[in-house]
Amino acid sequence: MNPISQAIAALWLMLPAYVPNSAAVIFKGKTPMDFGKNFWDGHRILGNGKTWRGFFGGVLTGMAIGIIQNFLSLYLPQDYFPQFSSDLSFLGILTCLSFGAMLGDSFGSFIKRRLGIKSGGRAFLLDQLTFVFIAWLFAYIFYPSFFTFAFGNIPAVVTILLLTPLIHRAVNIIAYKMGKKPVPW
Repeated sequence: MNPISQAIAALWLMLPAYVPNSAAVIFKGKTPMDFGKNFWDGHRILGNGKTWRGFFGGVLTGMAIGIIQNFLSLYLPQDYFPQFSSDLSFLGILTCLSFGAMLGDSFGSFIKRRLGIKSGGRAFLLDQLTFVFIAWLFAYIFYPSFFTFAFGNIPAVVTILLLTPLIHRAVNIIAYKMGKKPVPW
């Protein structure tokens, strides 16, 4: 694969990690993941913005997108739009990416609360990249050959790390304008 196809393939294979955070906003929910509890430092563990319904709605939406992608890959150029896997292991890969992304987003919220940043507050790069690193970590631990294939090259890493903050910002502005988010970040 050439560097351009590696970059496009990486974006394609990251969709199940990109989609969950946006889907979680749509699913919302009432029960916070931290059940309204504070950590030992007196700050909320995660905050009201992280709900169980949003978490699992995001994970399932990311997995559904990945299932559709895996099917569409059969009809698209494989250099640019590869399958996650040709066997049922693709479901595990999708779980790692989607669940890892939501866990990473929650971990980012946990860190923000420790830094005294309220729910909805900005934390440049922490908001945009924590979910990527945790999704990658899960994929690397459970599916190292997939991780190496999808993200184990310089064009893929550079593309994801440079474009994710821009994609994140654009999606948040759209959600804000649609009235789905109270802030555009």
